[in-house]
Amino acid sequence: MSPAEVRRRIARGEITTPTADLCPGYVQANLVVLPKEAAFEFLLFCLRNPRPCPLLEVTEPGDPYTRVVAEGADLRTELPRYRVWQHGKVVAEPTDVTSWWTDDMVAFLLGCSFTFDGVLMQAGIGVRHVEMGRNVPMYRTKVEAAPAGRFRGPLVVSMRPVPRELVPKVVELSGRYPMAHGAPVHVGEPQAIGIRDINRPDYGEAVELRPGEEPVFWACGVTPQAAIEAAGLELAITHAPGHMFITDLKAEELDRKAFLSQVCMQLQHKEEVNEQG
Repeated sequence: MSPAEVRRRIARGEITTPTADLCPGYVQANLVVLPKEAAFEFLLFCLRNPRPCPLLEVTEPGDPYTRVVAEGADLRTELPRYRVWQHGKVVAEPTDVTSWWTDDMVAFLLGCSFTFDGVLMQAGIGVRHVEMGRNVPMYRTKVEAAPAGRFRGPLVVSMRPVPRELVPKVVELSGRYPMAHGAPVHVGEPQAIGIRDINRPDYGEAVELRPGEEPVFWACGVTPQAAIEAAGLELAITHAPGHMFITDLKAEELDRKAFLSQVCMQLQHKEEVNEQG
């Protein structure tokens, strides 16, 4: 199925599961939706933390539709599961956030490491959470993200077991996608980054770590959720961990230079339409 068809099925409630194995080869994205008054602070948080928060698109206040990563997709209904936050606490995990969306909401779409899972599999490198049909394991670390205003908190990482001899290849392949978290931030020794028990992830589900494998950790787009918890905003919306927005972009299109050129063209087109209108 194409990403558009998958999103239609999600909007109809036919898909509510994690998206790691959906549309391999296409870019997936984390979602953060905040009131306009907090948007600049969060934008600054993203710019100060580009590894966990690579910006793909930011919407106009109140506008729930994408323009850059997909044409006209509805961010209120086209993710399989959301989190609704009030005063830093998760109060609901719905499959539709239309009733929570307000006229001043600004949506941020951030790159996701699910984007390069398909690349690894095409190279013959197994991706354990896909093989086991589980959500990727994610952990809060002792590494602090760079703060911005009210937004602060720990770096969250995702983990994939990798055969020791394949670690350099995995580093090289994922490093081609800086807009999808890029190369790993840590390899081996979970305790070195503050993870006490690798079998008890803070988000997602544990996966098997086999003899001869190293746990490899990538910056994760759940990092903003830890920052939202600390900020204590009256209202915020995010994706539920592992339940991503699937874009129309192919992974190979996510070269930083090419992607920024595309964004500029989209913005120029939008200005021309506004002038004509």
